[in-house]
Amino acid sequence: MRKVTRARLGRREFLMGSAAGAAMLSLKGTAGLAQTVQPPINSIPKGATFRWVDSGDQKAVFFKKFFADYAADRGIEVIYDPLPWNEIAKVVPLGVRNGTAHDVFVTPRNVSLADAVAQGWVQPYDEFIPNIEEWKANFPAGAFLPGINEFEGKTYGLPFTSNKRYGTHLLYNKQYVADAGFDPEAKPLTQSEFREAARKITEAGQGRYFGFILGGSQLNRWAQSVRNLARMAGASAGGDSVLDADIDLRTGEYVFDSDAYIAAIELLIAMRDDGSFFPGLMNLNAPQARAYMPQGAAGMILQGPWNIPSWEGQNPDFDFGVSSGPVPDSGPVGKLTISQGGAAPNTISLFSGSENGAIAGDIFHYLGTLEGQTAWANIVGAGDPPIMPEAVAQADMSPRSKQILELFNDQIRVGPNPIVRNGDLAKVIGTFVAPDVNFARTVQGLVAGELTDVPGEMKKLSDNYNASLDAAFAAATAEGAKVDRADLVFTNWNPDVDFAASDY
Repeated sequence: MRKVTRARLGRREFLMGSAAGAAMLSLKGTAGLAQTVQPPINSIPKGATFRWVDSGDQKAVFFKKFFADYAADRGIEVIYDPLPWNEIAKVVPLGVRNGTAHDVFVTPRNVSLADAVAQGWVQPYDEFIPNIEEWKANFPAGAFLPGINEFEGKTYGLPFTSNKRYGTHLLYNKQYVADAGFDPEAKPLTQSEFREAARKITEAGQGRYFGFILGGSQLNRWAQSVRNLARMAGASAGGDSVLDADIDLRTGEYVFDSDAYIAAIELLIAMRDDGSFFPGLMNLNAPQARAYMPQGAAGMILQGPWNIPSWEGQNPDFDFGVSSGPVPDSGPVGKLTISQGGAAPNTISLFSGSENGAIAGDIFHYLGTLEGQTAWANIVGAGDPPIMPEAVAQADMSPRSKQILELFNDQIRVGPNPIVRNGDLAKVIGTFVAPDVNFARTVQGLVAGELTDVPGEMKKLSDNYNASLDAAFAAATAEGAKVDRADLVFTNWNPDVDFAASDY
């Protein structure tokens, strides 16, 4: 058994994240869960050490409790490492390369599951769940899809949470925002009102608190914020994979240099120039940024529903509200598009070098039952909703959690997934390499002032992404894939309605 040295953090750091972004806990023999650990479906080797890494947040509250009871019941040790995404981007590839990766892990945001399969990072877990097809049939339609989490008839990713959510809705200090003259729950803030509210909160704070905070060192936060601001303002970008996230699937063209994307970036730059940003914002990761909110250091943050149960549990006196992300100043509010399938950031996979497939299968199986899903919903709530609607119906959630799930139902639509129509596109994803200065890095550079010409930089970005995508199609074709960029075009797609299986 490999020896691994780990740092240990206190409860606050575990929940919120540390400056280094590492929260590592050995959970053997700690306090138990409210629910009962189910009987094993596999023969579990006594004394084994099992390691799991994901992005933490409210998931960590569930897993800390679950893994403690599970480890005690099975006679094993479970080591759980909840890390920020920028740390996952370092730890997972290095572990795979060195053969020391966690038994199960989430893939970094810049690595698709198709890419991980192609590179041999992961192994299928079909043999570790008896009657797996019967078990998979309990999931909602579209949870398991070829090219998404199934490859060559085998299952490589567990989609145990729903992707019907977005990570840039508004969470705010009710007192600060009310004092600024706004009520986002009664009426979502427009982009101009969002800027004005941030400015007024900053003025009222007089250096004690500021209008807006964001995890600026975490690149994905910039991409998600601009993308969703733009989509609500009418930029009809596609789903959430490296293949379609910023492509209008009605035309197959990138929308980086659209008016809506440019306006979203210019809004953030204007807020920076107003002095509304929390000082040092560029050096914070997402867990650090959200930790400042209950302390009263900032009035607003664009982040996700995972904050709701965390703040309610750890900061019960914090009076905060939840609302839509900023909407356009005029015109209709656009819908946000998600791809069919489970939430990619939470899809967990089994390391190809792991010898603990029996343990992984045992845990995966539980997370894919109604009992496991309901237990998950009761603790995680709206932060990472369970994929089974029945579990949501049975769960005991707070009013804020129910409110945000209702908002998601209103604002989010399922879009076409190009891979469902042509599975060979998985080979395109596997060979696609984003430009060195990618979308997120470009936005960060523009807001930080390192880059200055917003329209020019976004036009350059579109050109560079087109070149990268053309190269990926060419490489996939050379390997025998029957693909064409026309595979990314769905002329019958209406972004305001769900794209059904019959629409392909």
